[in-house]
Amino acid sequence: MGIDDIINKAKDLLGSEQGEQISDTVLDKASGLANDVTGGKFEGQIDGVRDTIDGAIGNEGK
Repeated sequence: MGIDDIINKAKDLLGSEQGEQISDTVLDKASGLANDVTGGKFEGQIDGVRDTIDGAIGNEGK
């Protein structure tokens, strides 16, 4: 399996419902960790970045 095959499989996964669930879980955990580390001081900004990334890679509404 070459790098192109891996990239294509990743694109297929991201476009699926399973990929959406995985990306949401990863983003939720990452934003939760960032909020924990900062003591919630930047929660609004962190949530905004999380939503922007989700919109860029997610498939909800597409």
